[in-house]
Amino acid sequence: MINKTDAIFMKTNDLFSQIGRIADALERLAPLKSESLQFQAGKAYLWQGEIQSFALIDTVNAIDLKFLIGIEHQQKKLMTNTSSFAKGFPANNALLWGARGMGKSSLVKGVHQQLMKENPDWRLILIEILREDISTLTACLDQLKQSKHRFILFCDDLSFDQTDNSYKSLKALLEGGLAGRPDNVIFYATSNQRHLLNRNQSEYDTSTAIHGGDITNETISLSDRFGLWLGFHNCTPQEFQEMITTYAAHYQIPLSEEDLLKQAHQWSMERGSRSGRVAWQFIQHLLGIHEIK
Repeated sequence: MINKTDAIFMKTNDLFSQIGRIADALERLAPLKSESLQFQAGKAYLWQGEIQSFALIDTVNAIDLKFLIGIEHQQKKLMTNTSSFAKGFPANNALLWGARGMGKSSLVKGVHQQLMKENPDWRLILIEILREDISTLTACLDQLKQSKHRFILFCDDLSFDQTDNSYKSLKALLEGGLAGRPDNVIFYATSNQRHLLNRNQSEYDTSTAIHGGDITNETISLSDRFGLWLGFHNCTPQEFQEMITTYAAHYQIPLSEEDLLKQAHQWSMERGSRSGRVAWQFIQHLLGIHEIK
């Protein structure tokens, strides 16, 4: 006959056994650290700062470079810089700044995609780091520097305000810190602001306090650490029309050019802007109407 003590002991063992099975299952589901993760050349990953690991992005939302109208100059410069880095030569960290919807992030993804199409033997990988994970940059780089691959570390829509001190870690890593960034990593960022400081915050700070001015100077100093600056400006009516006709021809949208541009103009008027993003959204609208995939 089992006494009370033995019964408690058996239940405790059973509980520990169940906890062990749950832990094993969670370990199998957890994303892998870079020491056990086999990076795949040409692929893209997302840095998950909270758990300090990388997650494979199965399908990158990249647009063919031929669709990026009006930014040919920026495209050529970023392509040259990225190619130099991929081949092991000196290259600059890049800041793509300016008008919304004009292809800043699309250009970064498109350049990576195009270079890997042309050079499938290159060990070039795109790593996205979210704005809120900038404070974990050191941990990210500690893992990347152990790899034989080369990495484009990409942060989209980067900006800072007065209460955010995470720019200090980025500043030290770009240039000026004792360690700096590893030789196999380059940092690309996009921002609507040239100096990475929220415009309203900048105007408020510089007009009210010395401390605010110090914050502004600090973030300007950060943007200066990007060796390559690429400015993006609002597109002209002619560039907007070229975007529309290029997309329409590619997808074989059954509209005359006159009707196509008339509808595109109306679409942009309703949106209150002209940009590559607005052009693409209009084309998506037409593809749905005409049931084209």
